[in-house]
Amino acid sequence: MLKRKSIKLLSVLVCMLLVAALGACAPVEDFSDDPKTPAIQTPTVLGEGRKAFNLSVTDDKGGELFFEIHTDSETVGEALVALNLLEGEPGPYGLYVKKVAGITADYNTNKKYWAFYIDGEYATSGVDTTAITEGSTYALKVQ
Repeated sequence: MLKRKSIKLLSVLVCMLLVAALGACAPVEDFSDDPKTPAIQTPTVLGEGRKAFNLSVTDDKGGELFFEIHTDSETVGEALVALNLLEGEPGPYGLYVKKVAGITADYNTNKKYWAFYIDGEYATSGVDTTAITEGSTYALKVQ
């Protein structure tokens, strides 16, 4: 009887030891979704031409798309329209942007609009009148 109890106790101890050993082999935690660790996204390269600029597009939920644009166009708007990335209609202040990269923001229908940024600053010119500056980063964000 004592021998049986010893075998059971030894079996339980071996099982506990195996569970502890397997727990130590758990995978290393992945911090790629940690908000403090920014994800690096490779931009989609579009177009051909002598000039190049970066474009980020942010939807109303904070999702971002990144593009590296190559063009011979003179303005940012002209380049984006030629690549079918931007759609809009003429307005009293220039091109009224309604759709960027397939994302619609139309104040008349959903009370949202596209804001245009140049190197992180709110632009004082429209996308259709902004001359492309080599190395600049442009952004369109739903507001």
